[in-house]
Amino acid sequence: MTTGENTSHRQPRFHFDRFAPEYREKFQDITEEMQGECPLAWTDTYDGHWVAAGNREVFELARCPHVSNDHDPHGVRKGYRGISIPPAPRARGIRGGILEMDEPEHRELRSALNPYLSPAAVKRWIPFVDEVVRAAIDEHIESGRIDFVDELANVVPAVLTLGMLGVPLAKWTIYNEPVHAAVYTPPDSPDYPRVAEMHRALGIDLLTNLAEIKQNPRPGLIHAVAAAQVNGEPLPDMEILGMLSLLIGGGFDTTTALTAHALEWLSENPDQRAELSRERDVLLDSATEEFLRYYTPAPGDGRTVAEDFDAAGASFKEGERLWLSWAMANRDPAVFEDPEQVVLDRKGNRHYSFGLGIHRCIGSNVARTVFKRMLVAVLDRMPDFRAIPEETVHYDTIAVIQGMRHLPATFTPGPRLGPGLAETLEKLQKVVDEQRLAEPVTVHRGAAEI
Repeated sequence: MTTGENTSHRQPRFHFDRFAPEYREKFQDITEEMQGECPLAWTDTYDGHWVAAGNREVFELARCPHVSNDHDPHGVRKGYRGISIPPAPRARGIRGGILEMDEPEHRELRSALNPYLSPAAVKRWIPFVDEVVRAAIDEHIESGRIDFVDELANVVPAVLTLGMLGVPLAKWTIYNEPVHAAVYTPPDSPDYPRVAEMHRALGIDLLTNLAEIKQNPRPGLIHAVAAAQVNGEPLPDMEILGMLSLLIGGGFDTTTALTAHALEWLSENPDQRAELSRERDVLLDSATEEFLRYYTPAPGDGRTVAEDFDAAGASFKEGERLWLSWAMANRDPAVFEDPEQVVLDRKGNRHYSFGLGIHRCIGSNVARTVFKRMLVAVLDRMPDFRAIPEETVHYDTIAVIQGMRHLPATFTPGPRLGPGLAETLEKLQKVVDEQRLAEPVTVHRGAAEI
């Protein structure tokens, strides 16, 4: 901002710092305060930006044609800074795929991915998902103890995502820890160099797979992105890497976070857990949407004002930054009765957990499906599970993902149903390869045969 610029329009003002630990600890109080006093406000944190906390304000601004998702790290357009406020240190030079593209680029690349991520496409993977879930649980079912994060909810989304990408399933451990650690490890942490090194190994492996697939194409999302054209040209490798990083980040940590929080809540509410299990044919869909609303795994996204305009009672100026809080909009009492309560049979649950408008999460079908398959398996095979509160570890902040690092639990031991994870992944790799499971649904519609 230039010196002497008129900033009198930046009203009302509210100190908002979503990275502060108290934002997680006092989330409901802060949400109620903003929605009651200033559902749209200016904060001076992180070089200053608008914050939309009210459901109506978020809806209006998310669909406004005068705001931009564009990330322009090299200043070839207007120099906008994408969806991260403040910019993530590791991602400053790379655009985050379709989530940081405006039209027509967004539409062109998204259309290349849709055949891999549509409801029909995801349905084909359900037998694969069920087998990974079964194997992950079998690793621990006889012991009566499991960490639902490390040993289930981290495993299944990672393996499925690699399968859909076209990366060998056995490499899921190369990808898994750095993807999660990148979210919960701040740059000033003594563990940051180790996490950065793991991220470097991940990047090298991803680029190696990209080079292999360019040379000898094999089915999957990597091939889809590499073969796509935007503005009549193939994407540069760094743009491809940005899109693949978005698919990996969205595929891993968000589903893990949703599953962990749902299982923690069900442990704390055993009567409703029993009802959900008993009445799953009626309740599973609505419970899934309610957990999505209440825990909103990805709490919000940034935007840049692309031209001066007035909306939601405020005046916006070109270049100003805007934070859209899906999480706070999902707790607005003007839309949701008793928003601070989890209501498993909530009706008309029009939450914003997958965003709004043209940039609505392309992986929503994957997230819902994987979550439900993990949840049902736990209800069936560990019906009396109890989380251990004193060993549970939440992310320090909910700035990027509202996640968990650990959710240990105990349960009555049960019998194994099949081989362990390593042997199962070997078998599933043959299924993926021989049945060409990662083909787009427009080419191959048959479900996996295990």
